[in-house]
Formats: sequence, structure tokens, C-alpha cells
Amino acid sequence: MSTAFSFKEAKTDTLKPLHVNPLKLSQPMGATLAFLGIKNCMPLMHGAQGCASFTKVLFTRHFNDPIAIQTTAVNDISAVIDGGERGISEAIDNITKKVSPDLVGLFTTGMTETKGDDIKGATLLLKEKQKIVYVHTPDFEGGLESGWSLSVQNIVAQLITPKTDVKKAKALLIPNVNMSPIEVEKLKEAMEDLGFEVFALPDLSDSLDGHLGVKQGSLSGGGIALSDIEALGDAGIVVTVGRSVQKCGELFLEKNAQAKHVHCDTLMGLEASDRFYAEMLAYLGTCNVPNSVKRWRARLQDVLLDTHFILGKSKVLIADEPDSVYSIAQALREVGAHVEAFIAQRSDIQEEFTCNVRIGDFEEVEKALPLVDMLISNFHGERLAHRYHKALLIRGFPNYEQVGVGLRNSILYEGSCTFLCEVNNLLVHHQSSQ
Repeated sequence: MSTAFSFKEAKTDTLKPLHVNPLKLSQPMGATLAFLGIKNCMPLMHGAQGCASFTKVLFTRHFNDPIAIQTTAVNDISAVIDGGERGISEAIDNITKKVSPDLVGLFTTGMTETKGDDIKGATLLLKEKQKIVYVHTPDFEGGLESGWSLSVQNIVAQLITPKTDVKKAKALLIPNVNMSPIEVEKLKEAMEDLGFEVFALPDLSDSLDGHLGVKQGSLSGGGIALSDIEALGDAGIVVTVGRSVQKCGELFLEKNAQAKHVHCDTLMGLEASDRFYAEMLAYLGTCNVPNSVKRWRARLQDVLLDTHFILGKSKVLIADEPDSVYSIAQALREVGAHVEAFIAQRSDIQEEFTCNVRIGDFEEVEKALPLVDMLISNFHGERLAHRYHKALLIRGFPNYEQVGVGLRNSILYEGSCTFLCEVNNLLVHHQSSQ
């Protein structure tokens, strides 16, 4: 006799005092990724050597690319007697002896935040020696999304020169941390096809997209140039994708009140893609939609029809960062799937979910798993999916099992087609193998 689909039995105590096998990653990790999207930048983690080593290993394995990162290597002695300035100054000296970064992205960890190190003061003392952006990212609060967002906010606040005039066709694109490098590139191309000159901040599309460079670089291998960041003040429109970066767009308006801010919580699925193009065309005051866009929209309509036979009767559990979970859930619910969601941290996007959503960890995911057909989560969900014989789609950080994760596109009409077909085919294959 089949089990009734009800997640009420799987619910856990909302006053749970700790995370068991947590879903979330730390704020410093989000900051690292953000600074890797700036050309010739060196992310500098102000904390213990192990913190930077763990981050470097995780992202190196995830992207299968070398990751540039340095650390102030705070130890038990310097943590007591040093206020932070000496360690940061020594780290800058060591970096500039070997390479010449255009920018150093300085961000904190839980230990240095608890100490109360004055990273702003240290940055001011070193401003003649090296261009630095500083950001507070304690790992005892927030997570991957907030670390990325805080870094972008500080990049906007500390680097962009205020302007009073705008170039209507100049666009600033601020993606959230969950968007893959190829998704950033596809979105830039979509906006360029409409007539925009697009600058993504940060821009992982030519930094961590898996391209084969001339040599392994000691600095970030691509991204937006520092000079382009400083000149972004005259952008006529800023587009933010994901609730975690909405504040970044609002902060940009303080640099130029004449600019227009367009925010999208997601770009996955038919409705979200329609809204995006409607906003862009309305801003430009035109109805000229590229033929390729019309064709991909028609294909997505057909994919929705083709996949609803399988997905419409499927039960899917998603566990990831809030913006990622929201995007995937919206795309699956468009085709009729029953969705249960666990998010890694609190987010304003919780209010927008049209399915059951809770903040949780893998312990709670495991309790809910027997009631579903598929798990969508990061690599750490693989063990659970195998134990309970569920279909698995790996999304989020980290993904240690697959190559080409930076080349996976799930946004706008084209990417939504690919995503829905992938989920459908995985479920069919899983069901046939049972």
C-alpha cells in the first residue's frame, strides 16, 4: 500500500538548538567567490590558516580550477596580542612581493570578528600601498548568500564613483551567488541582444567558467576590471537577480538616484522569464523581441507540456541556499510537481514560497526523504539519496562528483528547458531501474 504524501509527519521542532549535518556554508566562502569575480583580485581572509585552506579546497574541487586566496594566518599568539593591523600589513607585503593585484578583497572570519579587529583602520593605513575593499563576514552568522551580498554591497559603497547623469543603455547586472558562471554569461548575452552594454558585478562568467588559460594564475583569472567597477556610476539600469542581492541594487541608487532598479527573485521558468523580458523591453521602450527569444519561449512551452506527465505526479524535496531553492521550486511548480523545501538560512524570500518551506539541516532532510521521489541538493545529499533509493539531482555547493558545473545553465527560456528535461529524464531513469 502506497504511503500518503504528507510532510506533517516529517516536521521537526522549530526550536531545535543546533544544526546536525548542516546545509549551509559560511559567509567568508561567499565573500571569496565574490572577489574571485573581479579581475586580478586577491581574496584575503583575515583569520586562521585552516579557514582559508578549507575554502580553497572546497572551491577547487567544486570548480576543478585553481582558486586564488590568501590568509593573514592568525594564530593563538597573534590572536591575543595583535589588533589585526600587523597581520594584515604583513599579508599585503607578502602578496605584493609575488604578484601585483589590482585589488585585495579583505574579509573577516568568526575569530577576528570576536576579537573586534579594526579592518577599516588597517585598510586606511595601507591605502597608499594597495587598493583594498574590506567587508565584515563573521562565520557565526549568515551564510554563503549573505557573504556574497555583503561583499558586493561594500564593493559598490567603496569603489563606485557617484554620478548624476546616466547612460540609458549601460546596465549593471548583480547576480546572486547560486548562479553558475555560464548563467551569468547567458544573462549578459540576453541583455546585449536587446541593446544593453552589460557589466556584471561580480562576474564569474570568464573567471570560473572552466576555460583553459595560458597558465595557472596567482590572482583571479577573469572577471570585471577594477576600472570598470569605478566607472559604473553612470549605469542607467541595475538588475539584481535573487532576493539576497536586492539590497545591493538599492545601495547602488545612492551612487546615482537617476538609475532604475529592476529586481528579479528568479529567472527560472516561463513566468519569471516573461517578467524579465517585459521589464527590459519596457525600460527600452520597444517591442522588438529577438527571434531566438521567441523560439526558445515556444520550446519551453512545449517542454512544459512534455514533462508534466512525469513531473506533475512527482514529489520533490529541495535543500539548498534560499535563492536557489526558491528558483527551483518555482520552475517545478509551474509544471505541477509537489515540492517540499528546506533552506540553509533565514531569508526574506521565505515569504514568497508557494510550497512548504523550512530552515533545516540534513537530519531533517533525511526524515522527510521517505515521502518523496527525488532529492535536489548538494553533494552531501548523495549518501541519503542512495540510502533511501531516491532520484538525485546535484545542485548548489559543493558538487564533488560532476565536472562542468560552471557550464550548467538553468535560467531564462533556454536554461529552463534544459533543467525540466534533466529532472524529467532522471526521474524516468530512476523509476525504470527500481
